[in-house]
Amino acid sequence: MFQAFLGLGPTVILPVAVFFLGMLFGQTPGRSFRSGLIIGVGFTGIFMVVDLLVSNLAPAAQGMVHRFGIGLNIIDIGWPGAASIAWASPVAALVIPVGLVVNIIMLVTKTTKTMDIDLWNYWHFTFCGAFVYSLSGSLAQALIAAVIFEIVVLKIADWTAPLLEEYFELPGISVPTGSTVSYAPIGIPLVWLIQKIPGIKDLHADPDTIQKRFGIFGEPIFMGLILGCVLGGLAGYDLGKIVKVGVAMGAVMFLMPRMVKILMEGLIPISESAREFLSKKFGEKDVYIGLDAAVAIGHPSVIATALILVPITILLAVILPGNKVLPFGDLATIPFIVCFIVGTARGNIIHSVIAGTVVLAMSLYMATDVAVFHTQMAVDAHFKMPEGTNLISSIDQGGNLIHWLIYKLFALFN
Repeated sequence: MFQAFLGLGPTVILPVAVFFLGMLFGQTPGRSFRSGLIIGVGFTGIFMVVDLLVSNLAPAAQGMVHRFGIGLNIIDIGWPGAASIAWASPVAALVIPVGLVVNIIMLVTKTTKTMDIDLWNYWHFTFCGAFVYSLSGSLAQALIAAVIFEIVVLKIADWTAPLLEEYFELPGISVPTGSTVSYAPIGIPLVWLIQKIPGIKDLHADPDTIQKRFGIFGEPIFMGLILGCVLGGLAGYDLGKIVKVGVAMGAVMFLMPRMVKILMEGLIPISESAREFLSKKFGEKDVYIGLDAAVAIGHPSVIATALILVPITILLAVILPGNKVLPFGDLATIPFIVCFIVGTARGNIIHSVIAGTVVLAMSLYMATDVAVFHTQMAVDAHFKMPEGTNLISSIDQGGNLIHWLIYKLFALFN
């Protein structure tokens, strides 16, 4: 039943969840249905733009890998591969109900302010549990690991929610997405450190200052065009394909903020009703609605930082001693990895790129470390391995700090 529901995807799951939440919080059926439908439309638009980003960025990144003849023996299969492995695990059916119960208990006990309605992204909790299950063979240990991951993610979501309101202009929202919040404990302190280093702290470039200096050519749409053309050139494309990638990246920069505004139109009534309900029942005035990190990646500084980090990540994979992971599937996931870094840097692309480089270097090492277990999970799930590949991993999950720490903790007992 859960598999069939999840198979509908987040653009259906979220409206259904929002409709029932609206009814729970005392809204009329009509108002709840409208909010859910608008949120579904907003997320449909967001994911269309994300697909545009991925369908152009991933081939360009792969073109760079092939063009420069990079040979590393662990393939990064990306988050879609990691998600399919997670949902094929024996723990998958249990994680959603257990996760919902844990979230409710934490809300009631006021140990979190995040109401995580993003059921699709429970796959991150599932992956952590499945990893420990592969390690230990114990269903109990697997569920404990998944719950630990969820608790840490919810606490970080609470911690970063003010950043979403102040910088990304998303009031009442938090992001309990495992592939985003897990990089905050490294990335945010790194930005603080960078902004104290003499010389570097004075380097500044964000979309507003770029636009002031270059006028119309400094607008986000032109930044996307230029960065997309550079990526196309590095991939070895001909002139036509270079321009095509550039226009696509410009479209991403231009369209994403508009899609987020549509989403917020549907979300604000639900958020207000949730606050009123929880304030009456539990005296809790501040409650955050937990959504996919896609709501935050549309900021021009996030996209610009991510596009610059794509070739840097490929270069890191080549020059870092001991790294064996070939960045591939998760290169298009970099906007999700860096969005809190960019928000902490207040859109300063230079500081964000420096911090992002360090974070991605650490992620490559962690992904290398867990590759054998990552591969064993894939074999157990009957995952179709990339042709000619013996080892796989992923930057999204294999290189995920919280997941890696939990894995190391359970490895001590197994």
